[in-house]
Amino acid sequence: MGPYFRKEHSSKEQYFFDCLASCVSDKPAAEEREFFGWWLELRVSEDNFEYHYWFGLYDKQGEWQECAIPAKHQKEVQDSLDVFYQKLLVTLQKLELSVSAAPSLSPNLALPAA
Repeated sequence: MGPYFRKEHSSKEQYFFDCLASCVSDKPAAEEREFFGWWLELRVSEDNFEYHYWFGLYDKQGEWQECAIPAKHQKEVQDSLDVFYQKLLVTLQKLELSVSAAPSLSPNLALPAA
């Protein structure tokens, strides 16, 4: 799944993906920049996978902080999540596996099925 997968945050029961979609400001040195983006957890369930995702800020300490995405960054962040999710669907379909939104995810945030 390309640069989105973070092995160090994953386990056999859960896979962690994220995307630093939009730089807050290119003025600080590269190692001090912050980004708006998303992170997604894909959990193994009995007969499929369930996902839950969040939007937020990837801060200078390398930690995700859930927050609202400013309007000028929203399209880039949402588009990157949509592109990733389509790749995920294609990959899981090839493996004859399914994915659905976790029950804890608000229904209005569920991503479209294939």
